[in-house]
Amino acid sequence: MAAHLVSTTINGDAVEFACPADESLLSALRNRLGLSGAKEGCGTGDCGACSVTLDGRLVCSCLVLGVEANGRKITTIEGMAENGVLHPLQENFIEYAALQCGICTPGFLIAAKVLLERNPNPTETEIRYALAGNLCRCTGYDKIVRAVQASARELRQIEKRKGRKKKGKKS
Repeated sequence: MAAHLVSTTINGDAVEFACPADESLLSALRNRLGLSGAKEGCGTGDCGACSVTLDGRLVCSCLVLGVEANGRKITTIEGMAENGVLHPLQENFIEYAALQCGICTPGFLIAAKVLLERNPNPTETEIRYALAGNLCRCTGYDKIVRAVQASARELRQIEKRKGRKKKGKKS
């Protein structure tokens, strides 16, 4: 099968790769680009382990073709930390023991980040609903929910401090 050239942005970097028309984005990320954070749990879009964002929308990369990434923006778990500093969600997943085997963790983190970007103050029900497409067989969900709640509080405090600094500069 002929390979197609795909030009995309992944984690803020312009990237080009070639892949067959029938190759999943998950396979292209892992096998062609060395981005192994997204995991194949089911291959049918039921577990969320392969979650990434595509133009800001949460998707299961096992259900998207690599060629569909052409001209689009992708964020993977590898793009979550900035300048070697873990995102508060990553820190809180560690702090709250919200991970064990690690297969589901990248998908939960990406899904939680999308939630908190859209809703900085979610209820427990909203968190559980937003994460319902991600399955975990090790931790149970309470620790994951608590880690997301802690992250939401922390991110709100960070935004509040940023707002105070901006007001202070104008005065």
